[in-house]
Amino acid sequence: MIFIGFFAIQDPPRPEVKEAVALCRSAGIRTVMITGDHLETAVAIARELNIIQPGDGSLTGKQLEQMNDEDLRKVVNSVAVYARVSPEHKLRIVEALKYHGHVVAMTGDGVNDAPALKRADIGASMGISGTEVAKEASDMVLQDDNFTTIVRAVEEGRTIYNNIRGSIQYLLSCNTGELMAIFSALLLGLGSPLSPIQILWLNLVTDGPPALALGLEPPQPGIMKRPPRKLQEGIFSEGVGARIIWQGIMIGLLSLTAYWLALHWDRSLTEARTMAFATMALSQLVHAFNVRHAKQSLFTLGFGTNRSLNYAILVSLVMIAVVVFTPFLQDIFQTALLRPADWAVVLGLSAAPLVVVELSKAADRRRDFKVSHP
Repeated sequence: MIFIGFFAIQDPPRPEVKEAVALCRSAGIRTVMITGDHLETAVAIARELNIIQPGDGSLTGKQLEQMNDEDLRKVVNSVAVYARVSPEHKLRIVEALKYHGHVVAMTGDGVNDAPALKRADIGASMGISGTEVAKEASDMVLQDDNFTTIVRAVEEGRTIYNNIRGSIQYLLSCNTGELMAIFSALLLGLGSPLSPIQILWLNLVTDGPPALALGLEPPQPGIMKRPPRKLQEGIFSEGVGARIIWQGIMIGLLSLTAYWLALHWDRSLTEARTMAFATMALSQLVHAFNVRHAKQSLFTLGFGTNRSLNYAILVSLVMIAVVVFTPFLQDIFQTALLRPADWAVVLGLSAAPLVVVELSKAADRRRDFKVSHP
């Protein structure tokens, strides 16, 4: 026998996978490799992708079979690579991870992967190489069979959740402001600062379009550097509920102040209501910029990063101006032309939400900095 040469074949991972794994780690997501390959091959690839960290271990399917469920639960949090495993082993791994309260996403493409895909919190099957059984059992189908798609889906999911939370915060704080202004004025014996049709117009024009535009907010900076939110965390957690209340009260007080000043200056009831209406509308539109981010300044985010919101606010401004300045609509909406001094008060009060919330955000950022840099 004469040795002619040595021939080796390598099937390297896609170049973008290493970056995706690093992005998962920064987002608080732990990546675990489960493969049918030989252990040495699996560990080598895992090291290349930085899936294995100091202190992480590896297991083979044969070792898994020698473990009972209790033994697997003890080591599952420290194992980063499972090699030579069968689909039945995948199901046991999912069960062990869920036992510790982890939210588990599992990928698979074969018929036998269906139980693990079904048991995982999020089952992701392959759209190209996956079987129909696996696709039916999964929650998500990767049309390109690419791991990075999962990472992009996580970012998109976090963005959608933040946008829903922002829209709800905006709507509820605006409604809180309207209720606060009306009930406070009635308790003080000042009469209602807003007529019924003005309230309806506010809900239609200043609440609806900006709330919809806030749902189109782009991903926030650093969104993939935050840990996953807890399962029991509600939509009003992380101070959202408190911000709805105090920001709503602030908007209501501003409108009530405009109404009281108008009455104090012996303006007519229609003029006083117009000042309250304009202050309420403009302060709500200004407030829409505040809810784009809980802590980051609007001037850091920039006004041009959500053009949909800019267009929505512009449309709302036009609709508010129409009912204030159009003569035949003034009778319908019970509005009147205001004097320059009145408009100065309205504009000054309407800018207050931006100033107050920016100061609050600055205080939050300073407090967070002190906590992270004791």
